[in-house]
Amino acid sequence: MTKTVLITGASAGFGAATARRFVAGGWRVIITARRAERLADLAAELGGPEVAHVAAFDMRDEVAMDAALAALPPAFAEIDALVNNAGLALGTGPAQASSLDQWRQMIDTNVTGLAAITHKVLPKLIARKGSIVNLGSVAAHYPYPGGNVYGGTKAFVHQFTLNLRSDLSGTGVRVTSVEPGLCESEFTLVRTGGDQAAYDKLYKGANALQPKDIAETIFWIATLPPHMNINIIEMMPVSQSFSPFTVHREGV
Repeated sequence: MTKTVLITGASAGFGAATARRFVAGGWRVIITARRAERLADLAAELGGPEVAHVAAFDMRDEVAMDAALAALPPAFAEIDALVNNAGLALGTGPAQASSLDQWRQMIDTNVTGLAAITHKVLPKLIARKGSIVNLGSVAAHYPYPGGNVYGGTKAFVHQFTLNLRSDLSGTGVRVTSVEPGLCESEFTLVRTGGDQAAYDKLYKGANALQPKDIAETIFWIATLPPHMNINIIEMMPVSQSFSPFTVHREGV
């Protein structure tokens, strides 16, 4: 029996790589994002409407989300896995110099949108004894200058995942938080407003994780034997490690 996975934020980066990996593994995919043209191109690459269903909407638009879920074709209506990948970071400055609108956009997408689609898909996942994979970040645990609200949203993802696990005990539904460190994707271009120089500087010589690494991990989690649950998995490139605490010294 062919299984179906719903992947949010699938127009690029982790989401697109994850869609490719699941299709390669014999799954159908429901791919969602704001950029309809990119989704259409990806669906065509994956094999067309028999294996990839496009649902273009903004995670902040609950009405559009409801309409997209209600319009799923019969072949895609039963969902075996949900990959909550949609999310973003905006800005790299300190809290006191940050945009409140950008803070709201991160919260509405990374927290409210993720919680909303999870709530709406849960009955299907329970019926199929499916799985949920939430894309977190090492930023949930390791603060850094400029992380402010983004790190806060990923701390929510971490704790929400664990509480879902607790609530879903006995249903057969598995829940995992995948928490990557430095990974090369459009994420940094979005965060910096398209600053290619900042992107190049961040990744130069770092041998960062790649979206396909994250996709492979997600697919592995979703295809484990049904009695196994990976609660949390944290990963970094070998080149990335931990910084010392910052100490501000007056008069120095």
